[in-house]
Amino acid sequence: MSAPALRILGIDPGLNITGYGVLEATRGNIKLCEAGVVRGRTKGSLSARLHEIHAGVADVIATLAPTAMAVEQLYAHYKHPRTAILMGHARGVICLAAAQAGIGVMHYSATQIKKVLTGNGRAPKSQIQLAIRRELHLAQIPDPPDVADALAIALCHYYLQVRRSLIQQRPA
Repeated sequence: MSAPALRILGIDPGLNITGYGVLEATRGNIKLCEAGVVRGRTKGSLSARLHEIHAGVADVIATLAPTAMAVEQLYAHYKHPRTAILMGHARGVICLAAAQAGIGVMHYSATQIKKVLTGNGRAPKSQIQLAIRRELHLAQIPDPPDVADALAIALCHYYLQVRRSLIQQRPA
């Protein structure tokens, strides 16, 4: 009897575009299940956009049945505190959708994600996109960039949590 597959949902939070990617890990192998975006279509109304993000992420969870979620940590630049506050709202409804589905959430910083995938915590987006394409054996770089970011977050979780535990479980 084989071990059940683990499904990791990576989320790149955004108020207008939230990227998502679901990876499936079985027996040390990783493959792409699905990736896309959830769009906040309502202009002007923060509460309506947050509702759309929550509903979209909840739908992804219900449809793809992930067993874990990984989300990029909030980065706040001192020159733009309002942006950080608004992004915190988006992250909040995303985490709420996970909690309602009983899914644990891990949080990773952008520099940690970049370092895990490229060895450079300050890697440019283009290098991350190429790493995603290579690691998942994709014909093209995921588009829009929010999708590549979400897949990077899911891969980071896979390498730091799932793969590490597989290595530790191997007999000496």
